[in-house]
Order: sequence, then structure tokens, then C-alpha cells
Amino acid sequence: MSNNQFKRGELYSVINGMASTAVARHLQKNFRNAGLDITIEQWTVLYHLWKEDSLSQQELCNRTFRDKPSITRLIDNLEKQKLLKRSSHKIDKRINLVCLTDAGRALQDVTLALANQTMDDALHGVKKEDIEVVKLVLQKVYDNLTGK
Repeated sequence: MSNNQFKRGELYSVINGMASTAVARHLQKNFRNAGLDITIEQWTVLYHLWKEDSLSQQELCNRTFRDKPSITRLIDNLEKQKLLKRSSHKIDKRINLVCLTDAGRALQDVTLALANQTMDDALHGVKKEDIEVVKLVLQKVYDNLTGK
């Protein structure tokens, strides 16, 4: 028997997309209110570099689920803002490594605090057990559709 017992027009991806968009808009608003001139997409690139600096552009594509032109545009804009820089790989000159600058590193604490506040706002009144169930279900959906 199928597990997709939803009524016509009640597609879970729509509900999930609405929630995701609302969180992103709220975080973008929090960035603006804090005087930060970065987008959510740019923040995602910075976030992955805070976790591991000096990643290749291809690795950033993989980690952010973006295509090469999108990552190139994001990196170009972050480089103009002096938040990161590109450098050639020491062995393979065809590979561009993307590295944080001091200014890029300086954004980590303030933006992560804003992201945590945004999630606190989004999850207000939601039980921890329910959050864990949603995380497990979404991970299972992702694994099912990506063959993991």
C-alpha cells in the first residue's frame, strides 16, 4: 500500500517549499536589519567555507546543490565584497580554490547567531520530538530519491 495518502492539491513538496521560503525570507530580513549586505545564497557559500576553508568551486557546487554558473556568480559577488578570494590549486592549476578573507571570517559569529534566532522563531511551539521526526522523514525522502 502506498504511503502518499494526501488529498488532491496537498503536495508535501509545496508545504515544505512554503516553510523553506518563509525561513529564508525571515533570515534575509534579519540580515538586512543587522546591516549585513549578503544574500541567503551568499551566506550558504560562506557557511560551507566556515565549516571547511579552501574548497574548490566544484566542491562548493556539490555542497550547496548549485550549478557551476550559479556558484561562479556567487563567488564573484562575494569576492567583490572582499569576503573571499580565489587562488589556484598548487598542483592542478585548472582548479580554483575558494578561501575566506578576514572579513568573511568575521561574519561567522553574527550570521550564525541570526540564523539560530531565525530557527528559534520558526520552531517556536514545536516539540523537540516533532522536530526530530521531521528531520528523519526528510532525510529518508532525500535518501530515497538520491539512491543513498
